[in-house]
Amino acid sequence: MAELFWLSDEQWQAMAPFMPTNQPGARRKDNRTIVSGILHVIKCNCRWKDCPSEYGPSTTVYNRFNRWSRRGFWTRMLETLARAGWSGEATALDATYVRVR
Repeated sequence: MAELFWLSDEQWQAMAPFMPTNQPGARRKDNRTIVSGILHVIKCNCRWKDCPSEYGPSTTVYNRFNRWSRRGFWTRMLETLARAGWSGEATALDATYVRVR
């Protein structure tokens, strides 16, 4: 099983101002926990239903990702952070574009 991913305090401070507020419905699972779960699924490339229970119900993790995606939340947040010069410490490389000899 992959190691769990948790947002650092610095990462959460950068993201927290973008989180939706005053959401209706039953008591909601903490956004920081849910975002950590979303990033865990993306980082580990696992199925949503295989998201570890430490992040909350997998349906909640998926539903928030899906709902926020449809509302453009991720795009707005990342564009704003990039304009502000924040880049974090992660770098990604898509192996489909790397030729191995």
